[in-house]
Amino acid sequence: MNEYLKHDDWCIIEEGFNPDNQRSSESIFSIGNGHIGQRANFEEQYSGDSLSGNYIAGIYYPDKTKVGWWKNGYPEYFAKVLNAPNWIGINIKVGKIDLDLSKIKIENFRRVLNMKEGYLERSFIAEFPNENIIEIKSTRFISITENELGSIKYEIKSVNVNDKITITPYIDADIINEDANYQEKFWEEISIESKPGEAYVTVKTKKLDFHVCTSMKFNIEKNGSKINHNNKEKRKKKYIAQQVELDIKPDDTISIYKYSAITNSENHKKESLTIAAHNILQRSFEKGFEALLTEQANAWKCKWTDSDIIIEGDVAAQQAIRFNIFQLNQTYTGDDERLNIGPKGFTGEKYGGSTYWDTEAYCLPFYLRTSDKKASRKLLLYRYRHLTKAIENAEKLGFTNGAALYPMVTMNGEECHNEWEITFEEIHRNGAIAFAIYNYTRHTGDESYIEEYGLEVLIAISRFWAQRVNFSKEKNKYVILGVTGPNEYENNVNNNWYTNLMAKWCLEYTLKSIAKIQTKNPEQYIELKNKINFNELKEVGNWSNIVDNMYLPENEELGIFLQQEGYMDKDLLTVEDLRPEDRPINQKWSWDRILRSCFIKQADVLQGIYLFNENYNIDTIKRNFDFYEPKTVHESSLSPCVHTILAAKLGYKEQAYDLYLRTARLDIDDYNDEVDQGLHITSMAGTYLSIVEGFGGMSIKNEELHFAPFIPEQWKLFSFVVRYRESFLKIEVTKGKVTVLNQGRSSSQVFIRDVEYNIKERDSIEIYSN
Repeated sequence: MNEYLKHDDWCIIEEGFNPDNQRSSESIFSIGNGHIGQRANFEEQYSGDSLSGNYIAGIYYPDKTKVGWWKNGYPEYFAKVLNAPNWIGINIKVGKIDLDLSKIKIENFRRVLNMKEGYLERSFIAEFPNENIIEIKSTRFISITENELGSIKYEIKSVNVNDKITITPYIDADIINEDANYQEKFWEEISIESKPGEAYVTVKTKKLDFHVCTSMKFNIEKNGSKINHNNKEKRKKKYIAQQVELDIKPDDTISIYKYSAITNSENHKKESLTIAAHNILQRSFEKGFEALLTEQANAWKCKWTDSDIIIEGDVAAQQAIRFNIFQLNQTYTGDDERLNIGPKGFTGEKYGGSTYWDTEAYCLPFYLRTSDKKASRKLLLYRYRHLTKAIENAEKLGFTNGAALYPMVTMNGEECHNEWEITFEEIHRNGAIAFAIYNYTRHTGDESYIEEYGLEVLIAISRFWAQRVNFSKEKNKYVILGVTGPNEYENNVNNNWYTNLMAKWCLEYTLKSIAKIQTKNPEQYIELKNKINFNELKEVGNWSNIVDNMYLPENEELGIFLQQEGYMDKDLLTVEDLRPEDRPINQKWSWDRILRSCFIKQADVLQGIYLFNENYNIDTIKRNFDFYEPKTVHESSLSPCVHTILAAKLGYKEQAYDLYLRTARLDIDDYNDEVDQGLHITSMAGTYLSIVEGFGGMSIKNEELHFAPFIPEQWKLFSFVVRYRESFLKIEVTKGKVTVLNQGRSSSQVFIRDVEYNIKERDSIEIYSN
């Protein structure tokens, strides 16, 4: 852990500059708008350790993998979101000395991420070797109202300087991904255009031919008045700068306003990128920085109205949940079905910025409950658009007849992960895609998605499961061999309970969906049947047989579901048996030792119980939780949230709180010593679920909304808002009282601790308990 950030309800605050924390802070203070994102790199040059990072959603590079590509079925590349041209750069020279925070004395350093209004602010005092002193304050944001715009206000105040100051705004497209497999630069220059105070750099990717135009327009004020300035242009390959030299005296303040438009060929015609960028710059320049910042604050106010969670009495918990919600809201906005969510969002290069099963399993519920249903529907459409690729992925592995295996990692629907135990064995991801369709439908009540798109996906997934199982004569059951379950510390196992459960459920859900659409919309069903050559008699009969005879391993003596065959042969230690110096085991142990151990990376059996908890009585949940949680090392960011929810359900209040704090402050306090690589965006959605489904006890039973809340001892109050079909509810919990406010436009039915209440429009109820 590294607890160097101050606690605050609405801000992330760093006081004092420690170069050892710079990479971590670059991740934590990242900003974005769902289309572009920027790590918290400095505007001025910095020669210390840093990961420069600016990313554009949907723009990626197929970086040839180092291993596996020569083997049949292995992906040839790993898709990586590109480190895009640097738009924030403003180099400063006082006299003849560059402003470089790694080379000069820095005092009163303060960095603030204002989550309430959506901007990053930084200030410090710089003392140069010649004893010249200046004060710097920079404010920047990426607009969520103009999604291709970033803006900076950079202020320099002279404390005692009487000299020349050189200001050099620039754009640099000569960029490399730090994780490039072959140290290859991915960008090629197309053109550079400029005029005084304005410049455009257009580049394209060496593969796939994505085009990006990064532009800037700036003006300078001195002591509050705009000044005319002569610009000295500096050009080199994929780089342009405009240098301005000014006189500065003690107490003078110079303000640089820099606007950058970042346009790309996914959103504009290639020949129009510069024109589109110019139009954005012109609109922004005319509005001015302060007006744009006000627009930003107002837009964030709307986002917080729909998604804020309030916690009173625990600033650490309050700050943490808002940080998680803030990052989720600036990573995905739901306005473009071509885009999805990478595990690191726009905050780092690890995992390549690609899409994993995390989206469906963890992120979708957040957007379902805090946004219009269009946002989550577009996440489903993203997968539907990739169905053909999912079928191709399965064909590469020998599956036929339109069977689909969705990728473990992807940008365009094609599998691009090249670790065999993940790529070929972690097939439970198919179940997450199907469950997302189910989750969306039951939450929104929107059956049209299944009719128009979802059933085609479900049938393709079910065709995969039907071919992936085989019948065991010894067990007289269908089995699934050679898989990796959610616990990635087990590879090539047989009959992973969670995987078998998801396969059985997917087939069953598909059969129910077929029957429903046959009745409701027979013409549309026949059209789909003909499109995909669906042999109803043969396939439905086969699937029903598998559902009725799927093997789900259990240990009857302990009354638990068995994670996989052979698990009980292990040395059944608990995490308490581990020495502190052995943790984390994924960094301290050999992979061979991990695979032979009983230790669990993240929820596996408990993941299935969490998804289908209404199917299990409390005693069953308790037996499985008490057996598996003590063996879980929580070395996945996705692990604590599921355990928090189940612990809350079981009444393990202190354990639920401790696990919540771990998942909520995972990045802020750097629990896993890896935040320098980027934030854990998808697990942040799990943090939201920890409160809403854990402490709030939210569940859906028989299509009815239920809550069974409790409040941790450390809190005085917590509240959250939830969308469910036509309902928009605010739930507030204090010790001894639950208040439900209906913020929707019609009456809402809700169950609190299994008691039904009907709440009129704009009305509220209060439920008291001991």
